[in-house]
Amino acid sequence: MTETRHPDQAAITEAASLIRDGRLVAFGTETVYGLGGNALDGQAVARIFAAKSRPGFNPLISHVADSKTVFETGKETPLARILADHFWPGPMTLVLDQQPDCPISTLATSGLDSVALRVPANTHARAFLAEAGVPVAAPSANRSGRISPTRAGHVLEELGGNADLAMILDCGAAEGGLESTVIDARGAVPVILRPGSVTDTMIEDATGIIPGNPSGKDSHGIISPGQMESHYAPATPLLLNQNDAGRDTVWIGFGDADAPLCRHAFNLSPRGDLIEAAASLYDLLRQADRIGAVAIAVAPVPHGGIGTAINDRLNRAAKK
Repeated sequence: MTETRHPDQAAITEAASLIRDGRLVAFGTETVYGLGGNALDGQAVARIFAAKSRPGFNPLISHVADSKTVFETGKETPLARILADHFWPGPMTLVLDQQPDCPISTLATSGLDSVALRVPANTHARAFLAEAGVPVAAPSANRSGRISPTRAGHVLEELGGNADLAMILDCGAAEGGLESTVIDARGAVPVILRPGSVTDTMIEDATGIIPGNPSGKDSHGIISPGQMESHYAPATPLLLNQNDAGRDTVWIGFGDADAPLCRHAFNLSPRGDLIEAAASLYDLLRQADRIGAVAIAVAPVPHGGIGTAINDRLNRAAKK
C-alpha cells in the first residue's frame, strides 16, 4: 500500500528525493491532487502515463516553485509576464514556446515545441517543488478519464495499489476543486485552452484584452491538458441539466431547488454559490459514482465566471 504522509519537512525532503530518483509522488495543490514525476526524466514521465493509462498525445503540465523557473523553461512574452504577475502562485497554467535549451522530456510535451507550466499556490506543494529542484510533471492523480481527486483518500482509492506511486503528500482538501485555467500566452492575445477558476473576466481585467476561446486544437491537435472530449468521467452514466430524477438515479442538485424523490441526493451548493460548487464537484461525483445507480442526474448549473468551468467539466464527463 502506498504511504500517505503529512507534508512536514521530513516528508517533503523524502518526497523530493523520490522525485529525483525517478519515482512518483502524489501531492495536493489548491486545484486537485497531482501525480508527480521528474519532468526531465523520460522514464519517470512514462511511469505517469502508465499509472494513469493516459494517451501519449495528451501533454502534461510541469509544476515549478516560482515564475523565474517558468521563464527559464518557456519563453517569456509580455502577455505571459502580466499574467504571471497577476495570477501566480495560483490556479493558472501558461502554454509557452520552449526555450532553446528547455530540458523538459519530449514525452511530457508530447513532442510539441510548446510547454505547459504552472506555479501552484499551495504552500506545501511549493515547498516540495523547491526541495525537488526539478520541474515536476503532474497531471491529476487518477486513472485517465476518471474523476479528478481533491483529497489524499481519493488518490489512494484510485492509485494506491500502483507500485510506481511511492508516496502521497496529504496537503488537505483542495480548496478550488477544479483543474487550473490553461492559457496560451505565446502571442499578444490570451487564448483560453481550458477554463478554470481564473476566469475570462479576470484575465481581461488583468490584461485589458478580451481572451480568445478556440476549439482547443491547432495544427498539432491537442496542445494542452484537459482538451480531450471525454474526460473527468464517472463509471455511472451522467445526465446533465436535469430537473428531476428517477428513484434509482442519484441526484446532484444546485441551489435551493427541491430534490426529487430518489434514494440518494447531493447538492453542489445549497446556497447557489459557484465557488462552493466547484470545490465540491469531483468529491460529489465520486460519492455518487460509488452508489452504483442506473444514472447520475445533475441539475442545471449557471454559466458565467467559474460556472463556465464547471459546465465544461460536466460536459466532458458526460461524453463517454
